[in-house]
Amino acid sequence: MPAEHAPHIADSHEVIRVVGARENNLKKIDVEIPKRRLTVFTGVSGSGKSSLVFSTIAAESQRLINETYPTFVQQFMGQIGRPEVDALENISPAIIVDQERMGSNSRSTVGTATDAHAMLRILFSRIGQPHVGSPQAFSFNIPSASGSGAMTIDRGSDKGKTQRRSFEITGGMCPRCEGLGEVSDIDIDELLDRTKSLADGAIKVPGYNADGWMVRGFTESGFLDADKPIADYSEQELADFLYKEPTKVKIQNINMTYEGLVPKVTKSMLQKDRDTLQPHIRAFVDRAVKFTACPDCGGTRLNDGARSSKIRGVSIADAAAMQISDLAAWLATIDDPEVAPLMSGMRQTIDSFVEIGLGYLSLDRASGSLSGGEAQRTKMIRHLGSSLTDIAYVFDEPTAGLHPHDIQRMNDLLRQLRDKGNTVLVVEHKPEVIEIADHVVDLGPGAGRHGGEITYVGDVAGLRASGTLTGRHLDHRATLKPATRTATGALPIRGATQHNLKSVDVDIPLGILTVVTGVAGSGKSSLIHGNVPAFDDVVVVDQSPIKGSRRSSPATYTGLLDVIRAAFAKANGVKPALFSANSEGACPACRGLGVIVTSLGITASVETTCELCGGTGFSDAVLEYTLEGRNIAEVLALSAAEAAEFFTKGPAHTTLARMIDVGLGYITLGQSLNTLSGGERQRLKLAIAMAKKGAIYVLDEPTTGLHLADVDNLLAMLDRLVDAGNSVIVIEHHQAVMAHADWIVDLGPGAGHDGGRIVFQGTPADLVATGDSLTAVHLRAYVGG
Repeated sequence: MPAEHAPHIADSHEVIRVVGARENNLKKIDVEIPKRRLTVFTGVSGSGKSSLVFSTIAAESQRLINETYPTFVQQFMGQIGRPEVDALENISPAIIVDQERMGSNSRSTVGTATDAHAMLRILFSRIGQPHVGSPQAFSFNIPSASGSGAMTIDRGSDKGKTQRRSFEITGGMCPRCEGLGEVSDIDIDELLDRTKSLADGAIKVPGYNADGWMVRGFTESGFLDADKPIADYSEQELADFLYKEPTKVKIQNINMTYEGLVPKVTKSMLQKDRDTLQPHIRAFVDRAVKFTACPDCGGTRLNDGARSSKIRGVSIADAAAMQISDLAAWLATIDDPEVAPLMSGMRQTIDSFVEIGLGYLSLDRASGSLSGGEAQRTKMIRHLGSSLTDIAYVFDEPTAGLHPHDIQRMNDLLRQLRDKGNTVLVVEHKPEVIEIADHVVDLGPGAGRHGGEITYVGDVAGLRASGTLTGRHLDHRATLKPATRTATGALPIRGATQHNLKSVDVDIPLGILTVVTGVAGSGKSSLIHGNVPAFDDVVVVDQSPIKGSRRSSPATYTGLLDVIRAAFAKANGVKPALFSANSEGACPACRGLGVIVTSLGITASVETTCELCGGTGFSDAVLEYTLEGRNIAEVLALSAAEAAEFFTKGPAHTTLARMIDVGLGYITLGQSLNTLSGGERQRLKLAIAMAKKGAIYVLDEPTTGLHLADVDNLLAMLDRLVDAGNSVIVIEHHQAVMAHADWIVDLGPGAGHDGGRIVFQGTPADLVATGDSLTAVHLRAYVGG
């Protein structure tokens, strides 16, 4: 890096000094970052921003903090290895506020994740009438149960005596739904066809073939007639078929356990984590299981006692269900002196939701249903009122999921954290955020092995004049298309009422690029995700995590590895299994992992590169086989762009070309999937889904994680999808995507109960010319800028 672009800020404790950072693709970089300033890290996707900020600076901060705890405590904490860096000096304690979704635990809500519900429980336990008990009496995660136990008292002459005392746990959990707020019911008609017999294939459950072993367990059990239609079963036969308790039977002289179809399917499929199921089984589960609000608690999760106690006519269930902006107004009316200190803290927390742009949520909203951007902003709540200073706050694209109207509010919050004396480190692509930086660190010049270098350090004015990819695109603006495509049909949505939608009727055009816009919380996702997947040939491509172990990679996920193994096997006359690090080709020392994991008991485990295979995961014998001069490890180390030049034809080249099309040419075939960001995961899913023609593609903020220079490539790729005969529906806030659309559906006018309506339908040009929504205002400024 040129010396003039790397000024020595200060030889003191006023900077975080990074020396020789080599994590992931970083090329032994040195950089100084000013403390108590707002620093934005820029660069193309895969340039090394996250490797520097999260995997190096934040990771080492957390590791050092963990080491301050006793070793007994450390064994229960997440284990963090020391990053690959020569030296890290003057690090502040780091608080990471990322976009990882807040777990899909069905008992976690916005209220429980932020302690707001805990404060609400205390409030109702103090002044709610009638008084029903302590705060736990209002908790939907604590059941009510009676019992007895021993307690030791230490008072007067009874010192040291142990007495038996009966006790009662008085929780607020609804006994019917066990605090989940919903009950499930199995649709029997999705399990079987009543007009057929077992021999004719009456069972519709995946894997239950008429001549297969699973069905023979029923037909040869002695309880059922294999040739009798299910509709003709007697009441007893139907009960035996569907619900019979586990019973020992003998089939072909083999002792087996017979069990009814419903409990058998429930255990094997319905009780498993939905995300771990194969796609066809997941689709079956979605059809077979219907979830409805619990009839006893009305979906509130709470029992009668908890719901009976009220403050000014409002129960805790009512309060948790309020839109948070309404809850703030209700809390402002409570002035009881006995809860004054509690109310001060609670109002501050609730007001923070509104301040951060989440006033449209409710405390009873399941935390797993939040988008990555909403989850990140929810995590910010607990930090806004903190009295701690000299903390390093680390953000990963804090504007993800934010309408241009809301970005200014986020900028104010970032500056607020800085002005309290904190160091704010932000990984971001949006020009609106880059503009407010005190300091910019730009990485590149490219992605993957072509990145990992510091290309600019300094202020925003210097970045703009620097000539780097980021600098050149900082003022880039997309233009309205001179002509838009004509729809070939439409998806009719009628009377949509999911969440805040107000009986919306809309026709989503087919055969063109449709962009759905509106402020965060306006109802975009409710409209599209809640209705469009019900139609045929819909491919939903989102940013949810890709399930898999540490052995999963882009090569395994896309199916490329099967093609590569087959090519190696054919070229060398051996079995394909030999070229799998998870099978016969695995290194005997590390068993295909490429590293040796050494457990050190109560301290962090240590991973070292396997000396036998050099980190490839393959045995020496396998590495002797080559394909056009490269062994299997060398091929898996190629980036998608390099591999496309190696595999110049066939299915491998087709898949690789699609990966390049979606902007993933820099990721290597063998890297672990858990190293991919949310945006990269979405684009990898899209690369696979693009094989389908004549489909309806639903994309959720595909510009997340994309550099300004890559947005044009994304737009070109969306055009290719449409031109190939597909329909593309994009939920997006980026004005460049809006400007490029053929049709815009704008929701609003506000968020929560102030949204949920269609405020505009038409071309981008018409929106700019005649629209008066917030989207229109910002798009008009964007294309005119």
